[in-house]
Amino acid sequence: MTALAETLQRLQADLGLLDDDWWLIGSAALVLNGVELATIGDVDLLTTPAAARRLAQRWGCELKAPGSNDLFRSEVYFQWTETPLPVDVMAGFQVKSGGVWRPVWPKTRMAISWLGATFYTPSRAELLDLLVLFDRPKDRERATLLRALPT
Repeated sequence: MTALAETLQRLQADLGLLDDDWWLIGSAALVLNGVELATIGDVDLLTTPAAARRLAQRWGCELKAPGSNDLFRSEVYFQWTETPLPVDVMAGFQVKSGGVWRPVWPKTRMAISWLGATFYTPSRAELLDLLVLFDRPKDRERATLLRALPT
């Protein structure tokens, strides 16, 4: 079993307990949507601040002080490392584009059955929009791979 599969298997029960919406974004979402990636460094989980705090408490993780780098910031952020891949949990997530901070909250929520569990990602079109918005070299490469998938 791959590190991604083991990580998602560990997440599935706890994510199923959340009342709030949540999405996998980033490389995990791309793989669930059929993109083949050579490496996956982490699992990015986007949810509400309340759900993020509940997960942090359940997993015994310390919330990091709200902060930002030059491109991303979150109201609530923590990393769970008790899984094969680290899980980055983000809530109140924003990206800086054109000098303006823009909230990242998907409009679509697609259920994907994978390894006997259901996971949620934005639609392929919205994943592509996110990659274009993030606009890092790896995002541009991944956008090309996503565009190449059959519809």
